[in-house]
Amino acid sequence: MTSEPTPPPVVPPLHSPKSPVWPTFPFHREGSRVWERGCVSPRDLPSPLPTKRTRTYSATARASAGPVFKGVCKQFSRSQGHGFITPENGSEDIFVHVSDIEGEYVPVEGDEVTYKMCPIPPKNQKFQAVEVVLTQLAPHTPHETWSGQVVGS
Repeated sequence: MTSEPTPPPVVPPLHSPKSPVWPTFPFHREGSRVWERGCVSPRDLPSPLPTKRTRTYSATARASAGPVFKGVCKQFSRSQGHGFITPENGSEDIFVHVSDIEGEYVPVEGDEVTYKMCPIPPKNQKFQAVEVVLTQLAPHTPHETWSGQVVGS
């Protein structure tokens, strides 16, 4: 009586969704498991922008060791979680993510800020502001705390 080894169970191959995914960017990242579920919504796709949580340790260390720049908040959307800073030297506006803002107030247009810069992968040609600190609140403008309390008028 010889027992033959049982073959391993057959696992169906992974397939991308049958309908095109909108938007076409960001591309599938290695290790992402969104394709295994079958139904993918745009909100399930990983963000291409590095946040404080997803930035590598080396990128964080390089940014922390860099110089401090000054600028003015051009626009910030709390609901979208990002905005832009106009640098003091007048160069191109810099992206800022909500996770990189330090302090108790939500930035509004006209707030003076200090920040450090970190390159945005994959090409590292553009930069985003990190360690953003509001140094001077815009006068005569209501400000909101992260907890939702409105201060000033």
